Parts: sequence; structure tokens; C-alpha cells
Amino acid sequence: MKFEETPLSGAYLIDLQPVSDARGFFSRTFCRREFSELRLNPIVAQCNQSFNLLSGTLRGMHYQVEPFREVKVIRCVAGAIFDAIIDLRSDSSTCRRWFGTELSARNRRSLYVPEGFAHGYLTLADETEVQYTVSEFYSPGHERGIRWNDPAFGIEWPIAPRVVSDKDASHPDFKWPNVL
Repeated sequence: MKFEETPLSGAYLIDLQPVSDARGFFSRTFCRREFSELRLNPIVAQCNQSFNLLSGTLRGMHYQVEPFREVKVIRCVAGAIFDAIIDLRSDSSTCRRWFGTELSARNRRSLYVPEGFAHGYLTLADETEVQYTVSEFYSPGHERGIRWNDPAFGIEWPIAPRVVSDKDASHPDFKWPNVL
């Protein structure tokens, strides 16, 4: 795997390094040793998958607070998404900044999202599937959300969302301090 640091401290894009032959290719999508060498959290508590029927489906912006803050590794396995993250760590040099990138079945990229980040995505194709590995178990009492279009962050979504759950649409604007 090839790790490329994003403009947000501690967040990485991960590209596969396929070994090809006449059958196609083989590549690792996770390696505890490689994650540990970069001081990235290699713990896996859950692997999740979401299916999104329509292009323009927005999910986010989600995060969990202590003691269930989580690392996420996001990968799109069918279709395409615009994946967005926000650094919410008050002690980070990139606090309150956002980063977005396209993840797709075609580019086979993943995004490593550290603890203390909000995460969400917008589907760019019908019938899009997203897999994500998380370092903590889902804890409804520790789940939080930020409105996807909160002007405090100004995420530049590439298309207008068409489908947003009532829960995600009702997330409040972000309030400092004591968010994590």
C-alpha cells in the first residue's frame, strides 16, 4: 500500500499496489504492520458496509466522542463517492479545516480518518457501496453529528444532495468547545 498524507494532519489517502498477472491482480487493502510503522491506529473493531440506491445520497457528518472516538478507513467498492472529513481536534494545527476527495471502485483508493474527525460522503453514482473499517464499536450514546452544510466549514460538495436522512438533515451547526 502507498500512503499519501492529506492536507489535514494525520489523515491519509491509501492507494493499492497491485501485483498483476493474466488473472487480474492481488493487493492488500489493510496491513497492521504498515499502519503501525506510520503510527496509525491498526485496531479493527467493526467492518461496515452501506448501499446507496441513488446518486446524490448524502451520509454525514458523523463522529463519536470519548471513550468511543474512532478511526475509520473508508473504501468505495461500487460506484463513486465524494468523501469529506473535518478535523475537530482542538490541539491540531489543522483544526476546523475540511478535506474532500473522490473514492471510487475505479480508483480503488481508501481514506484513513483519524480519531477526532467528523466524516461524511455524497454518492456520485447510483448503486454505490461503501465499506468502512472502524477502530471502536458503534455506541449510539456517543454518536454526534454536524450539519453537512454548516457554514463554519463550508464544504464544497461537487453536486447538490438529493437524498438526506431526517437525522442527518437535523444535525445542528457545530458548537465549540467540548465537542470531543
